[in-house]
Amino acid sequence: MKKELIRNKYVYIMLVPVVAYYAIFHYGPMYGLLMAFQKSYNLSEGIWGGEWIGFDNFTTFFESYYFWRLLKNTLILSLYSILLGFPAPIILALLLNEVRNRFFKRTVQTVSYLPHFISVVVVVGMLKTYSALDGGLFNVIRSMFSLEPIMFFTEPDMFRPMYILSNIWQGAGWASIIFLAALANIDSQLYEAAKIDGAGRWKQFLHVTLPGIMPTIVIMFILRLGAVMNSDLQKILLMQTAPTYEVSDVISTFVYRSGVLEANYAYSTAVGLFNGAINFILLLLANALSRKANSTSLW
Repeated sequence: MKKELIRNKYVYIMLVPVVAYYAIFHYGPMYGLLMAFQKSYNLSEGIWGGEWIGFDNFTTFFESYYFWRLLKNTLILSLYSILLGFPAPIILALLLNEVRNRFFKRTVQTVSYLPHFISVVVVVGMLKTYSALDGGLFNVIRSMFSLEPIMFFTEPDMFRPMYILSNIWQGAGWASIIFLAALANIDSQLYEAAKIDGAGRWKQFLHVTLPGIMPTIVIMFILRLGAVMNSDLQKILLMQTAPTYEVSDVISTFVYRSGVLEANYAYSTAVGLFNGAINFILLLLANALSRKANSTSLW
């Protein structure tokens, strides 16, 4: 170990900031999870100064009126995002991989990457502009089909489509980078062998391209399942209006209201811990099933 540290000392020095970042901002705050089992948190007394009440905060949340609504909305948004959003970068990468004109391919890549660098605030502002009642692009399109203009941000049925489709538009291009890298690593000799055997483009896709990127797809899917209970808090808060509460209120927004606005730190910590525990369990299950099914897993 000593020889290894001396031989690669500069590599380990470069690793120090990364380890420090995760230790300070990820593992350190886990100490605060103790508040989930306390009645309240007092800044002057510290975390250990609170009254211990066991699992009462969790019981209160499970029995509350909002529990099933929050759980349903969180799962619906996440499942729709996985169903529609997860395949989008894969399809984009596969389409770009088939393009032979380098200039066109690079242009499409650049254009598809750009939305990733746009602030969420700006994206929601664009949505509000496009959905304006008077002259908004969406209502102009509706008028072309003889449909009455509507206020998209006050329509509960419109919240989920706008949230999910705007996420796909903003993130698909950037997410496709990792799949393009996986496609670039496929041995070209496999395609040549497939051509010799008489395989056309479709057969090459089925028997060479798809198996070549399948390990990457599986790993990304496992990671995505590990965040199935998470939602884009900032975007939901910016898009949320009173008429859309029934479909837009998720666990993340509830934790924000309870912890930040109502200063109920212990209760909001319990809700956040429940959310994280579900994500952790789903990650373990997805990894175990993947390892058993096709020998591809995170660990």
